[in-house]
Amino acid sequence: MRKPECKDKVATTQILDGGMGRQLKVMGAPFQQPEWSALALMEAPQFVTEAHRQFIAAGANIITTNNYAVVPFHIGQERFEQRGAELNRLSAELAREAVNGAQRPIKIAGGLPPLFGSYRPDLFQPENATQQYQQIVSALAGRVDFWLGETVASLAEFRAIRSALDGQTEPFWVSFTLSDEMVGGSAVLRSMESISDMLTFISDAHTRKIDGVLFNCSQPELTTLALREANLFINDQGLDLISGGYANAFTARGTKAEANNDVAEIRDEITPDHYANIVSDWIACGASVIGGCCGIGPEHIEQLSVRFGA
Repeated sequence: MRKPECKDKVATTQILDGGMGRQLKVMGAPFQQPEWSALALMEAPQFVTEAHRQFIAAGANIITTNNYAVVPFHIGQERFEQRGAELNRLSAELAREAVNGAQRPIKIAGGLPPLFGSYRPDLFQPENATQQYQQIVSALAGRVDFWLGETVASLAEFRAIRSALDGQTEPFWVSFTLSDEMVGGSAVLRSMESISDMLTFISDAHTRKIDGVLFNCSQPELTTLALREANLFINDQGLDLISGGYANAFTARGTKAEANNDVAEIRDEITPDHYANIVSDWIACGASVIGGCCGIGPEHIEQLSVRFGA
């Protein structure tokens, strides 16, 4: 396979928010394992609204519902069955509250997170996934501007999300997470499935159109490699897909790590300016959606807005 190279491409840049869980912890919101960012949602929702506002003030024009941890893996099966719908609805209502107070148009992405542990495609339960995703979709439906499947580690997870969205008419973006280990010099999904196989699969004719493909909660440098290959494929195939990335600031964690199993160490060198320099490579490759994940705060998003915002 030829090595993908970036091509100069001018794109209208959309700026996502950063990592909500880390930001809530920095703000002093209730925060512990295993509930992660869901704890603030349950005990002090005003912190969630304020975190959204901070990312908007920094320059984000897309915020994502704070429901990443409103899944059985984090809050337990019993609490998910009893309060999952309520908490997912609340995440959308708090996002809308923040958006309504903004001085410019802001879109809300309805987050569809990993159900059985981030970074762990080996723990995925296809027999239970679609029903649980449908519960999240039902709670958010009519309250968000588009759907965002986040930190998707395998094509099996993607299939379950796509199935749960049958009948929904809002745009659908899917964001994959990348292994910390390359294969043959190329970035791969955490399932070790290749970028080209992933794009071939999601671009085939299916019941649900995909509008955007992104990479998130991965090393920033690996995100660059993935976007190079993805945009080469998109351009060569003439696909109607936007692309983008929102990386984390974690140290490399290995193939069996769980993103929210503990509070991971942050790379000191991922300053706002350093991160923006890496993101500039994504844009040169054709990415039109940029933002941040775990460890990327409002100060990073502000730098992205200053350098790449409209």
